[in-house]
Amino acid sequence: MALLKAVDSKLFQAEIPYKPMGKYAHFLTIRITESYPLFQTDGELNKARVRAGVKDKTTISRLSMFKRKQSTPERLVGRELLRNYGLMTAKECEYNVNFAMDNPDCIIYGFAIGDSGSEKSKVVVDTAFSITAFDESHETFTLNAPFENGTMASKGEDGSKPGEVTSRINQQDHIRPQVFFPSIVTVKDPTEASFLYVFNNILRTRHYGAQTTRTGRVRNELIGVVFADGEITSNLRWTQGIYDKMQSNQTINSPEPLDEDDVISAAKSAIESLMADEFIVHTDFIGDAFKPLLNEVKVLTGSETGIKSILQKADAEAKEYAKKHITKKKTAAKAG
Repeated sequence: MALLKAVDSKLFQAEIPYKPMGKYAHFLTIRITESYPLFQTDGELNKARVRAGVKDKTTISRLSMFKRKQSTPERLVGRELLRNYGLMTAKECEYNVNFAMDNPDCIIYGFAIGDSGSEKSKVVVDTAFSITAFDESHETFTLNAPFENGTMASKGEDGSKPGEVTSRINQQDHIRPQVFFPSIVTVKDPTEASFLYVFNNILRTRHYGAQTTRTGRVRNELIGVVFADGEITSNLRWTQGIYDKMQSNQTINSPEPLDEDDVISAAKSAIESLMADEFIVHTDFIGDAFKPLLNEVKVLTGSETGIKSILQKADAEAKEYAKKHITKKKTAAKAG
């Protein structure tokens, strides 16, 4: 029985296929920082030198949000839900340690366990880029580690001299709040349940970036979904298209942060223009056309009955897929 009424069932696969069948669902997401997250490698914020817009050929540096910085927090949210509703235990499936190979997380997002087996991810996420330039999107903080008395001066703790000022001071670049990262999350050959599983994970995920920090709050604003028989434009080109639209509308006023309404409006306009140039068959749910679908999903995921129906259906599909395609491979490998 179909869970969604706003989307034609022909846009979904009836079951998870073993080989690519040419159906794609693209989630159009704007990731908005709401605190001071860290997207970094080797202690430095990730950035890239690229062209400002499609039309504007000025070269600028932009912050980068690598693909694993996006997909990992989202799949961890899904795993949390599967455990919460009794469809998976921490003992039988531990992320990056011991994959059970037969649940929605493993089958939809993929896994690799050396000789034991692997499954390619059906969720494709590419590096996202900030709309604004690097210099306008980050700031440097001085961090310290005070003693328990709340000051940086020692009271003789751990053999130190009383009154000695600690040297536990460091500097770290952080991304500012209200920095926008347009990102397209693609699900290959989605069933209705896997589509809703990934949709829910995107909506629920609130923290991205360095997991050791207490910051990293990010909100995902979905502006639409595109169903197609192929891949669509890149994150970078969409970001450049948004930049061009905002420049022409004079809504980029550095050093002031971008207005969210202006960004959403430009993002819709830019993706519609880019989709008009595509050479694929596509069905777009963008702007007003997306609202009925989004509302239906919110009703489903906002009740225990609804979320359980999504998870149970996704779990049944994953176990059926594993039984057909993964268990056989494991058995054959052992026999060989």
